[in-house]
Amino acid sequence: MRRKGYLGEFEQLVLLAALRLKEEAFGPGIAAELEERAGRRVSRGALYGTLDRLEKKGFLNWTEDVGGPERSGQPMRLFQVTKEGLAALRASREAVRKLEAGLEELLGETR
Repeated sequence: MRRKGYLGEFEQLVLLAALRLKEEAFGPGIAAELEERAGRRVSRGALYGTLDRLEKKGFLNWTEDVGGPERSGQPMRLFQVTKEGLAALRASREAVRKLEAGLEELLGETR
């Protein structure tokens, strides 16, 4: 896999959160999902820096959505995971599975 295909841990979490949120994958929702499900509080800068990096890698696209009255009409970016993003997630998960294989006892897990 080319360097472009590698995902860091936080990048994986962000992509998974965006997948979970589907049509509601806006930055604040992704941050809330990361805190709720992964126990990770994230700064706005770290989140948007990662979202921008994932877009440059071709793993995310975004469209502009008109903000409601709570945002005084300010637009928001709605994020969607691309086919390439899904492929990168699958490849990362497969690499972890292969590395974990046979280490269940050492990791304190039973199958």
